[in-house]
Order: sequence, then C-alpha cells, then structure tokens
Amino acid sequence: MELGAFSISLAVKDIEASRSFYEKFGFKVFAGDASKNWLILKNGDHAIGLFQGMFEKNILTFNPGWDSNAQKLASFPDVRDLQRQLKAQGVQLLQQADESTTGPASFFAVDPDGNSILVDQHV
Repeated sequence: MELGAFSISLAVKDIEASRSFYEKFGFKVFAGDASKNWLILKNGDHAIGLFQGMFEKNILTFNPGWDSNAQKLASFPDVRDLQRQLKAQGVQLLQQADESTTGPASFFAVDPDGNSILVDQHV
C-alpha cells in the first residue's frame, strides 16, 4: 500500500522554541506560517510539522499524491481507495473521506496504542 509522503505532526506548546530546537538538528523551514501557528521543517527527505494549539497529540501523517517535497506525483492511489482497502481489512476509521467525491480528502485512524494516523490527500 503506497501512502505517499510521510511526516510527523507535532503538537507543540511554543512554535518558536520548537523551531529553534529542530533547527539545531539541521531542519529548515520548508512551508507554513509561524504567525498562524504551523510550520513544516525538513532535513533531507525527513519532514516534521510543528502545530501550536491545533491538536492535543502528535500525529503520523501520510500524504497520498505527494513526494517528499510536496510535489504532485504523476500517479498515486487515491485516498478513497486506500480507505476502502483498510476498511476491508477491518481497520476502524474515526473520520472517513466521502467516497462520492474526488480530489482532496482525508481519513483518520488510531492504532492499538492510541497513536493518531492521518491520511491526508491534498491533490
């Protein structure tokens, strides 16, 4: 199952303190707006999202249709197809993509240990 680009979305208390901390590890701002409380930082192909006040826990994030630089892939499995495959395997989804639509959509699951997983297609 090809899930697209991967990042960890971190729920942070102070976006500027977090940005400064991760910059020491070689991460650089790639996208986002600190004044709106979100930034995406990259170090090579590794991406970390910093989100202040947007959610309570960290989230594993997959983006079908994107490569590691948020560039659209020529072909990719649609988020609704991934959703159908997971549901067929018995995975319970807390939020589902509307399967009657096309384009951007997302679904949300939680693993057995309570870790949040977001599959979020932007294209």
